[in-house]
Amino acid sequence: MNLSGELYAKDVHFLMELIQNAEDNEYLEGVKPSLEIVVTSRDITATGAPATLNIDSICSVGRSTKKGNRRRGYIGEKGIGFKSVFLITAQPYIFSNGYQIRFNEGPCPHCNVGYIVPEWVETNPTLSVIESIHGNGTPLPTTTIILPLKPDKVQSVMHQLSNIHPEILLFLTKIKRLSVREDNEDSKLNTVSAISISSETEFMTRKNIDAESYLLNLSADQVGNDDLEKECGYHMWRQRFPVKKDHKVERRMEVEEWVITLAFPRGKRLLRGMQSPGIYVFLPTEMVTNFPFIIQADFILASSRENILIGNKWNRGILDCVSCAFISAFTSLVKDTEAPISTLRHIFGYLPVNEGPCLELNAVRESIRQELLNQSIVPCESYSEQIFFHKPCEVGRILPAFWDILAKAKGKGVALNNISSHGTYILSSLFDKEEYDQILKFMGVELVADEWYAKCIQSSNIVMEVSENVYLELLLFVAENWKSRFHSTFMKNTLLLKYVDIHGNVSLTSVSTVSRFDAGKLFRSTLQSQASWLINWSRLFKSATDHFFIPISTQQAIELLSKKQILLDWLSDQVNVKAVNVSDYAYRLTKLINNDRELAIAYSHFLYQSFLQKYVSEQNVKGICKIMPLLDSYGRMIAQQRKVLLPANGSNWVKLIGSNLWRNEGYVELGKDYLQPATYIGITTAKNELINFLKKFVPAYDIPCISPPNAAIATLSAPLTRNNVFLLLKWIRHLTRNGSNIPQNVLSCIKEGSWLKVSINGRTSYRPPSQSFMFSSEAPLLQQDSEFLDIQVVDMQFYGHEIANYEKELKIAGVMFEVNEACRIKGNQLMSIAASSNLTGDSVLSILKFIKFLRAKLISPAEFIKSIKGGQWLRTSQGDRSPGESVLYNKEWKPASEVSNIPFIDEFYYGTNLNCYKKELELIGVKVKFNGNYQLVGDNLNSSACSSSLTPGALCLILECLRQSKSTDKFVNALKDKECIKTHAGFKTPSECYLLDSERGCLLQVFSCFPLIDENFYGSKILTFKDELEKIGVVVDFGEASKKYESVFRQQASLEFIGKVNVLAILECYKKLSTSNAFPANLKECIREVKWLRTRLGDYRAPANCILFGQCWKSISSISSLPFVDDSDNMYGMSIHEYDEELRSIGVVSSFNDGAHFVVNGLNFPQDLSRITPENVYSLLECVRNYRPKIGNVVVHERFPSTFFEKVSTRWLKSYTGYRTPNKCMLFSPKWAAYLERSDGPFLDEDFYGSTITEYTNELRSLGVIVEIDNGCSLLANYLDFHSNFTAVSRIYNFLIELKWKPNDEDNKNIWIPSGSENGHWVSSEDCVIQDKNGLLGSRLHVLERHYESKLLNFFSITYGVKLNPSIDNYCKIWKTWEASDHQLTHNESCAFWGFVVKNWSSRTAEILTQQLLKLPVYSGSNAIILVNKHDVFIADDLQLKDLFEKSSLGQLFVWYPQPSMKSLPRTRLLEIYSKIGVRNISESVQQKLSEVDTISLRQLNPKELFIGKGLLRLILGFLADIWPNMEADIRHNVVRGLLDVTVLEARKKITMCHTLSLSSGKILTVKAKQMLRWERQISKLFVQKLDKHGGHKNFMEYVSQFSEVVAGGWLWEDEVQMHQLADLIRMGFLVEFNEEAIMYLMKTKNLQVFLEDEELLSSTFPDD
Repeated sequence: MNLSGELYAKDVHFLMELIQNAEDNEYLEGVKPSLEIVVTSRDITATGAPATLNIDSICSVGRSTKKGNRRRGYIGEKGIGFKSVFLITAQPYIFSNGYQIRFNEGPCPHCNVGYIVPEWVETNPTLSVIESIHGNGTPLPTTTIILPLKPDKVQSVMHQLSNIHPEILLFLTKIKRLSVREDNEDSKLNTVSAISISSETEFMTRKNIDAESYLLNLSADQVGNDDLEKECGYHMWRQRFPVKKDHKVERRMEVEEWVITLAFPRGKRLLRGMQSPGIYVFLPTEMVTNFPFIIQADFILASSRENILIGNKWNRGILDCVSCAFISAFTSLVKDTEAPISTLRHIFGYLPVNEGPCLELNAVRESIRQELLNQSIVPCESYSEQIFFHKPCEVGRILPAFWDILAKAKGKGVALNNISSHGTYILSSLFDKEEYDQILKFMGVELVADEWYAKCIQSSNIVMEVSENVYLELLLFVAENWKSRFHSTFMKNTLLLKYVDIHGNVSLTSVSTVSRFDAGKLFRSTLQSQASWLINWSRLFKSATDHFFIPISTQQAIELLSKKQILLDWLSDQVNVKAVNVSDYAYRLTKLINNDRELAIAYSHFLYQSFLQKYVSEQNVKGICKIMPLLDSYGRMIAQQRKVLLPANGSNWVKLIGSNLWRNEGYVELGKDYLQPATYIGITTAKNELINFLKKFVPAYDIPCISPPNAAIATLSAPLTRNNVFLLLKWIRHLTRNGSNIPQNVLSCIKEGSWLKVSINGRTSYRPPSQSFMFSSEAPLLQQDSEFLDIQVVDMQFYGHEIANYEKELKIAGVMFEVNEACRIKGNQLMSIAASSNLTGDSVLSILKFIKFLRAKLISPAEFIKSIKGGQWLRTSQGDRSPGESVLYNKEWKPASEVSNIPFIDEFYYGTNLNCYKKELELIGVKVKFNGNYQLVGDNLNSSACSSSLTPGALCLILECLRQSKSTDKFVNALKDKECIKTHAGFKTPSECYLLDSERGCLLQVFSCFPLIDENFYGSKILTFKDELEKIGVVVDFGEASKKYESVFRQQASLEFIGKVNVLAILECYKKLSTSNAFPANLKECIREVKWLRTRLGDYRAPANCILFGQCWKSISSISSLPFVDDSDNMYGMSIHEYDEELRSIGVVSSFNDGAHFVVNGLNFPQDLSRITPENVYSLLECVRNYRPKIGNVVVHERFPSTFFEKVSTRWLKSYTGYRTPNKCMLFSPKWAAYLERSDGPFLDEDFYGSTITEYTNELRSLGVIVEIDNGCSLLANYLDFHSNFTAVSRIYNFLIELKWKPNDEDNKNIWIPSGSENGHWVSSEDCVIQDKNGLLGSRLHVLERHYESKLLNFFSITYGVKLNPSIDNYCKIWKTWEASDHQLTHNESCAFWGFVVKNWSSRTAEILTQQLLKLPVYSGSNAIILVNKHDVFIADDLQLKDLFEKSSLGQLFVWYPQPSMKSLPRTRLLEIYSKIGVRNISESVQQKLSEVDTISLRQLNPKELFIGKGLLRLILGFLADIWPNMEADIRHNVVRGLLDVTVLEARKKITMCHTLSLSSGKILTVKAKQMLRWERQISKLFVQKLDKHGGHKNFMEYVSQFSEVVAGGWLWEDEVQMHQLADLIRMGFLVEFNEEAIMYLMKTKNLQVFLEDEELLSSTFPDD
């Protein structure tokens, strides 16, 4: 092909070829090449870089010396670059390194050849002319090319130079500067836009194995054009890729790798009004990619340099690598930066989001997109300095409104670090903007699921921590998106709504909680002025109503919200928030208070105070009062009121009547609570304020404003107080004024009841009004005349003059006001007395009064007395007697009256007024004074009276009579054997009684069994009758009494009859007698050994076994059952402590230090552990310290009894984690502090106990508390489950590491899996692994390396036995899950699973997989991997069969394996494993038979006829040795022997084979195929169709191809790539009939060889060749 015929379609591309030649030139070290183009009107000069031009290249078309030097960086290759100048000039000139030549377009006259014959130039132009154009004073460049333009080319050249692209230097490594200018004498004639372009590389190169990156800056300066971008930086990424064999082309055979460079502009690209090229081949092409980056590679160009050859396989190979290079570059740009995330935004602009006009480039774009999906390159929001990147499919966007909310929340300090912890990683807020929609769509980043918002809100404290304005923005966001997004999501269960709880705190609830209450659960105030009022009162009614209000701050903020109505509508319609005012709320409450007594009272106060605040109108109050619940006097609720009485307490009706007589008429009495002052929500209602309110609006009635019932009023039968009298009169007045009739029963009680206080002769009494008088102050007082006239007058002194104002009412009550009536009544009384023949008591008194009256009138009563003195008319105790025989009783006569039958005047008959007439009685002969009348006593002595109890006076009188009388027998006999003497034990006979000893008699007072004469009863006077008492038999000597004392004491103690009085008496005697040593020794020993002291434990003990309680015992007493002497009020009382010294002297313990043994035996912790105070614990520890057990009086070394250990082994010690048993507690010390904090374990709570607890180390240790750091590991490990803070958990783990802890079988081995710093959960160590490199089991196992540092990972592995990697059992479990769920596997999942199997293959693995795997992976039609019954999948060991069954569309039959084969998962190894776990080879499973072949006509061929001979075997052996250099020679030899042993059978036509395959379901698959060749390896037969050598090239090539594929596939079916490579070699060998020389040459070209042992095999097999 003549390349001169490929000259450019556009004649202006000469410039590119000249720049290319300048770039390909070689320059001396230190030279900085530049290219300058000067345009002049005289000619055109282009200056290339100073370098030696390749003259051969210039002069030889199609034989460029740069061919084959692509690896040296040459960018030209066709050898026609310079020739392109002939399109614009006929005579190009070159001045370089002393050469001055030119070329002519026309043929040379000497050789008749054009273009390539140089001519020497002497003049025109000369160097001086060139210097003048270049610029005087400036040295000429090394090479100058002068191109006189053809006339028709001037405009096009000028246009190209004016539009030279500023990025032309982008991929040139040598030329760093290019300038274009025009040189005319008149600058106005200039038509070329002058420009200067330079490039500079910043050597900030990052390198890895096959790639490097750097920053390149381009600058351009165009004269007169300020709009041109002056500078632009480019991220340059250069990556190398090995050239694949399938993409090699002849003109690039020497190139082993592609170098692809991508340029990413950092700003606006340098443009000059033209379209920016997308593909460079060192210099720009005209290819438009629509990519925001530039591709540079060694593409093969069309001769025009305008486009790359898209269909060229070399170029296709490069384009296949572009996506990989882009992903590497893009990932590097995104991740390999320490700059803020905001700087990444422009990098994502490099993504090729827009399609272009070229389908092949669109395929590159799609490949980039697909690979991006598996890259963790999307920056996610973390609200931390760390930038996190995740795969696009793992990232979600959130709505802009929610971003605004989050931004404001973050500004308020809300912690949002877990924003990506809700199943989706959240796109960085800097990227989640509308301007990036197209980019994000390209990457497949979608909006998060609607459920995410609920999780985000729920997991953060955003609702409570933001301001009200932001909170309302959040609510508005939810409201506006409720129907479209949230109504059926978890948002309805999210704690989103604020309310004020019963404690006044703001709490949260959910929409679902509120909305399910039809009557309303959450409220807001319709009036802001009432909001605070309603909120405060609602807290009070919480228990009954379950009503809550939105906080006032929230309600106020709602009013200021611009979209208030939207939010209010949502709250009302969707959330069911009710809007109420105080009246509405009051009406609601009436239905909800139920039977709550306290709330009913509170409600009344609420209504009253709301009315005072004018929140409820008077009209509404009246309506509410009709239905509001009230509390009656029995505490019952009155749901519907009819008639109400004021509460009894303080009411008039109860003062006057005392009970509710209106009950039968439907009146209900209000409870007394309405009277009391009360304070609610800080507002106090004073006493009676509420009741006055109820009087008005309920109303509640009271006397005098209520009509009386028609019933008897019992209180009127007894005296009334002054106030009640006036109240009754006011009631009568109210009734009469209102025209109300007083019921007959009531009026009768008023008139006849003795309720009115009257005065009778100066004495007052209460009489019925109908029997009473009331006179005016001027009326004569008849009582002054005679005491016979005892008139009942209303007591004016008692009632005062006010009662005169109720004359009308008193008359209604029956009081009489006329004096004549009084006179008439009293006259009748006197007349009846005078007419009486039997004197009554009153008559006698009247007589005495009359006598007294006479004496007062100075009239002598002597004759009157004489006439009555002898008659027996005085009634006495002994019957009617004359005055001389009678005695007027007074206290002097009392003793005598008890022992004798003296006739005393009957005072009961005459009344006490009789004593007012002593003088008159003495005048008529009655004895009034005793005056030593002992004889009268003796004469009337009543012996029977002495047999009963005698009063002190009576006994002393008898003893005195005994002393005064000469004859004593009568008195002794009267008292002897009679229980007449009072003792402490009651009345006893004289012989049973003891006279108290003045010194030691107190002992006898202890017990009631010693009947001591009661000196208190008789007085000390009884002691003066010692002789007389002894005469009548009383024991007066102490010696005789003391003998019985000891036995009585022991008996009483055994019966537990010694009570408080006895004990105190004993102690008092002991105290009294001890000072004088008068206490008997035998009695002292007795009270020491006898159990007579009662303890608080309810038993009786000897003193030595008792404790006297004191302050020192107070602390320990709360946690022990100790035998304290019972000093309760029900027993000895505190008086017992007054005998502390006496108790100690008889053995009672009072010192705390002496009583440790009591505590040890009596320890008893309360069930409520909060009652155990630090003081209690310290007391117990002191007891432990002081405990010294004794046997007898000897101290022994035995420690605590087992019962004590049983008691202290319960929970009673308070740690930072609560109450625990001692062996579950630890004592914190500085040694612990080096590793842990107090809150990290169950350390004793020093905040509770104080630091003093550390002073009891030994005592705590003896109780089981862990005090040594070495002993605390197991306890700390078992306590780990109580922690939820990652930092604390880590500290404990590190402590266990430092202490080299080894767990026991029963120790806790759970591991904390954190979710943030404060959240997480505990899991069993069996459910954990250290690492999961494949990332496959993260949902089933907890991968610890994600959470813990390496130090802890080693700890988990060694100490907890955590597996380093998941086991085969773990992998099988997830496989079983996939099987059960018909899960479609991804390529990565399948590679991860089977890669693990390959890496961990063993006999056990084989056994497990064989038993557990029921399904195995196969490819589906959509390239997904599905799981199929392993009995229905096969290994494709026969590629022909594989092709047949795959093309038959009979389903997926063949096991999956990675394509291409992976180093970590070799295909051959995987197929071997499939085989070992039960997968059958297809060749072994298929039943085959020749279905259409003339078996009779089969002819057996010599294998050599089919070229199965030495050449073929040599080629195969060489290939096997090359691909498997480590394969043993014997194995290679066995492979080829299978071909040597084959029987070749030739048929006339194509062989039709019928293949049947049975599946586990019973289904049989059948396929038929016609083939030229068929190798049945199992029977070592090769069926071949007879080769028709005249059948044409196609038939021959088909035969050759099938032969090569059958033979190669016979061994290499497991590796398709190698199989095809061998098939290609066999195909080439077949074409030369496997000629030995040809085969040897072919093997050399492919670098194949056979070894000595292979040669020996060939020689022995083919000895004749």
